[in-house]
Amino acid sequence: MSNEIMKKLPEDVIIYILLRFSVKSLLRFKFISKSWYTLLQSWRFKNIHINGTTTTNNEFIIFSRSFKKTQGFKNVLSINSSHDHNDLVLLDLDLPYLNFTRGFNELVGPCNGLIVLTDNDVIILFNPATRNYTSLPPSPFVCQKGFHRSFKGGIGFGFDSIGNDYKFVRISEVFLDAYWGPDKQEKKVEVYDLCIDSWRDVNDDMDQQFPSVFSNPSFEIFFHGIFHWYGKRDRIYVILCFDISTEIFHIMNMPDSCNVFDGKCYSLRVLNRLLTLICYPSSNNDLNQHTMDIWIMMEYNVHHSWTKMYIIKPFPIEFPLRTWRDHLLLLQSKSGLLISYDLNSNQVKEFDLHAYPKSLRVIVFKESLISIPKRGP
Repeated sequence: MSNEIMKKLPEDVIIYILLRFSVKSLLRFKFISKSWYTLLQSWRFKNIHINGTTTTNNEFIIFSRSFKKTQGFKNVLSINSSHDHNDLVLLDLDLPYLNFTRGFNELVGPCNGLIVLTDNDVIILFNPATRNYTSLPPSPFVCQKGFHRSFKGGIGFGFDSIGNDYKFVRISEVFLDAYWGPDKQEKKVEVYDLCIDSWRDVNDDMDQQFPSVFSNPSFEIFFHGIFHWYGKRDRIYVILCFDISTEIFHIMNMPDSCNVFDGKCYSLRVLNRLLTLICYPSSNNDLNQHTMDIWIMMEYNVHHSWTKMYIIKPFPIEFPLRTWRDHLLLLQSKSGLLISYDLNSNQVKEFDLHAYPKSLRVIVFKESLISIPKRGP
């Protein structure tokens, strides 16, 4: 019966119909017939699916959080199965590789529905919609005797549209064991290519001094084919950018007023498809003396296009987590509670989702059929 329908209807019509279904349903449809399997497995359909309009039916939130135990921590990965932003219905996910015991883990992404989970030792590439995942191989780099390698920031993941490949990039620093001063360190940049399943070194050809990169889970994003990190150079806060296709670094400056050393913190997000900088008071600041300011870069990589769009009366938070549906800010409170702020109504809402302070990580992703190739044993 299904084959007869496939023969009578144009393929474009069939694709239009199938795009209205969830990934869970599409995965079941693959077993209806060989022709359906071929269509749903094709790169054409997968690309149309991932590039289609994002709706509340194909957008989900994934959470990573930790809980303090008698010894160490328990890390939990959960997905929100509710489409109502006023409620959270969490389903815990079980991945054999993810037996992390740190106080927090990093979520990197999403990119085409794929995300990366890592504690720097273990790196997992994961599709939450299909539950397809793989563990990346460890880097072959080994420090020479007398040196120490530090991973204090600089983790990125994105899609190379020119090479048609997914890449993972990591920036580390190598120090002499006896001295960790900045004049004794060496930056090391490594890229993992999914298509060839291997790591390689990348030389940074920056004409200017390479900035210090700091781990900031609310700052690291992949946008416009470029990964962005929080950096500092010559006592000035900057945005370090890495083009995932050309593998070239460059520096982007924050708004001029954001380089004042007033103890504020920064988060880089995307709001209404524009690069957005959130400037908020640190825990040591008097909230009555400072505001939470939201700057939007109206034209990408054009410094004078930074525009302050929102000035918000601050409330105590640990850091911003994500933007959602172009009007909601998801944040973690000082106590580890998930809260949201509505940019339209100025309403603050608390959710019944707790985590060890500073451990909560959030990614909003669109369901994807993109498959992850399994590595060999």
